[in-house]
Amino acid sequence: MAHASGTDDTTAGQEAADAPRTADTTSSGPDQGRAGPPPRRRCGLRWVRRVALGVVLLLVLPLLAAETALRVNYTGDPADGTYTRGQDAIWLGHAWVDGRKKDADVAALARRLRGTGIHDLYVHAGPLEHDGTLPKSSYPRARWLIPAVHRALPGIRVQAWLGDELATESPDGMRLERAETRAAVVTSTREILAAGFDGAHFDLEPLHSGDRDYLDLLDDLRAVTRAHGVPLSVAAHQIDPLPAFHSLWGTLVNHPKWWSQAYFAQVARRVDQIALMSYDTMQPLPSLYGGYVAQQTSLALEVTPPTTDLLMGLPFFHDNRFGHRASAETVPAAVRGVRLGLSRTDAGRERFGVALYVDFAATEDDWTAYREGWLHLS
Repeated sequence: MAHASGTDDTTAGQEAADAPRTADTTSSGPDQGRAGPPPRRRCGLRWVRRVALGVVLLLVLPLLAAETALRVNYTGDPADGTYTRGQDAIWLGHAWVDGRKKDADVAALARRLRGTGIHDLYVHAGPLEHDGTLPKSSYPRARWLIPAVHRALPGIRVQAWLGDELATESPDGMRLERAETRAAVVTSTREILAAGFDGAHFDLEPLHSGDRDYLDLLDDLRAVTRAHGVPLSVAAHQIDPLPAFHSLWGTLVNHPKWWSQAYFAQVARRVDQIALMSYDTMQPLPSLYGGYVAQQTSLALEVTPPTTDLLMGLPFFHDNRFGHRASAETVPAAVRGVRLGLSRTDAGRERFGVALYVDFAATEDDWTAYREGWLHLS
């Protein structure tokens, strides 16, 4: 075959034949690319792969370690006597004060609760308006319900469950930084206690760890509830499963979900009762969820004053959505986790219980698991 120059140079041809073979990266023939990319490109690809692997390991390994720790946390046997102390609670829907429930429903509720450890009913009487006010039309049947419950279930307290969405992660919602809004919440609390409720239970979300305005509000509310001789109760976010995890999560998704343990303690010192919402945990298996609840129970017990009732939330609902898998977050797993955490941290604590969320979504299986696991009826 003729060379590109069109000459037959036998000397040049012999030199080419005698030369060592090397890849011709400029060739456009059918053999192009068989020897791979240039050395510099190969180094670049290796560097990218190593960085990607490092990022994956940085994310996955801590997660695997944390999940393994939760599984280990679910092992062992709860201590004897770690059952109900008669300090339990249940959240009840708005139907109990808006006219949908009747005397027959109170009688059925009494049959359901009689012989359990439930001492408090959190009856949804809100929500609060974003400015902190609460129309009296929100709870028109409260004066019927409260005495009806007292007759059917002597000794049971009927607390007003009040809440609202806070403007912490969206432009809409209640703004606790406004003094006039906090003052309106206090006034609304006075009004609802005047209607006969045995306490006030607040659930304001999403509430970020370290919120000083919330602490100021609790101080003002405590003065009102003490003047009425009734408890101030709150629903609380979960505690950081790892140090400062709320800050990391907030940076990643703008929803810092957890509270620091120190902030949980600040809230617990300002109230008579605190119910940790130990559900919506993103755990995929009952054993991991139970281990998580055991950890949350221990973390809360460590910092809740002995004069404050500590309740751990049980999932009496069955949603499947981001953050909650019904097949994992079960009542049996939660009860076992609560008992394990109680056993390891403060097995003899009296002011302790569980809170059931929520009455209108509960199944017979949920009630059976609560009775058999926490009341120790089996």
